[in-house]
Amino acid sequence: MMRWESRSRAFRIATATLASAMLIALAPSGSRGEPRPGDAGIDAPQVADEALLEQFAATVQSVRREAAARGIPPATLAAAFAGLLPDPLILELLQRQPEHAMAPWDYVGRLVSESRIAEGRALLATHDGMLTALEARHGVDRHVLVAIWGIESSYGNLPGTRPVVRSLATLAASDARRRAFWRKELLAVLAILDRGEADIAMLQGSWAGAMGHTQFMPTSFLEHAVDGDGDGRRDIWRSIPDALASTANYLAKFGWTPGEVWGGEVVLPTGFDYRMVSAALVRAPAIWRTLGVAAPDDRPWPGAVTAGSLLLPAGRSGPAFLLGGNFRVLLRYNNATLYALSVAHLADRLAGRPTFWRPWPTDDRPLDLAGRRELQQHLAALGFEVGEIDGIVGEATRAAVQAWQAAQGKPADGWAGENLLASLKRSRTADDGGRN
Repeated sequence: MMRWESRSRAFRIATATLASAMLIALAPSGSRGEPRPGDAGIDAPQVADEALLEQFAATVQSVRREAAARGIPPATLAAAFAGLLPDPLILELLQRQPEHAMAPWDYVGRLVSESRIAEGRALLATHDGMLTALEARHGVDRHVLVAIWGIESSYGNLPGTRPVVRSLATLAASDARRRAFWRKELLAVLAILDRGEADIAMLQGSWAGAMGHTQFMPTSFLEHAVDGDGDGRRDIWRSIPDALASTANYLAKFGWTPGEVWGGEVVLPTGFDYRMVSAALVRAPAIWRTLGVAAPDDRPWPGAVTAGSLLLPAGRSGPAFLLGGNFRVLLRYNNATLYALSVAHLADRLAGRPTFWRPWPTDDRPLDLAGRRELQQHLAALGFEVGEIDGIVGEATRAAVQAWQAAQGKPADGWAGENLLASLKRSRTADDGGRN
């Protein structure tokens, strides 16, 4: 009996693996001319391993039970999960988050291209009446709405071609860190199907399950999508008015302040205490001015910001920004600082405002994954708390970098670039030599 079960199980795995390879090979290509950061432009067929197949099957079975208990009918579940197999490529995309893998200037430059600015300005003119109505109803700046549209789907040209149910089921099965999040999104997309707001063929999107012109996650669709064209449907996939109205409604619900800008570029004085550069340190503009924070030459101070924090996305040698409350609302749309900065900058460019005043420090590139792990290992060996050695420069690692910089008498801006790692290694080598 055990031998038969083992052979039967091996046959099921082999059959599923072959079917998975065929399914991926026959699926529409994910390379869509200008992939969004995160899609990484890779779409080679890959085969799921045995562990993923087993975890995927268990996850689908568990989700089907929970969905049925919530009242989702068997016909809907059968349509959603028919022949479904995991997408192993998603696991690679999950590890290639662009905010961690790309230099800030490459990330922002890729999203805020001259062609995207030109197309966005043309669309602002085309949809002037609709955008005027949305501004009046929701109070959200039209340039921000069009910027999100441009960055999320290249104005609807690249909305994503991955089956959303398959993507979310794969993530719910394989991403242990955020399994509950992906499972909630998967249950939400089943509810969308059950309500008839989309059919399974429409539910195509990014590898992370975001959908439509402005890439709503399924829970965001259920909670914040609205009918913008008056046809009685919430169609973020095919209706531009529905998609932009839903985005405006989302931002308004999360606290967008009408008439207030997101922030703007500033200049920090010589000798500034860079430990004050923190999202948690929010001060009125008048206080920042007393500390020497100023507008760049020939440019106005960021207007209509009631309180803000400072950001140095590339350290003290790059541009500095004062971020207001509306920037924090953009982070509710996508909690990635460079993403929000890109939306804000594209909105400015669409409105006719200039590019950044201070150039990026392209001679001090950020570390790759191996370099970030090496940095964390060096800091941990010196007794600094970096959290998990995972190659992610989060708050703990950044604080450790600042503490080491301060101990060395260097400006403590927390920028983890190639120059810092080289300096840290030289310092450790000198210390070791001194002890020997």
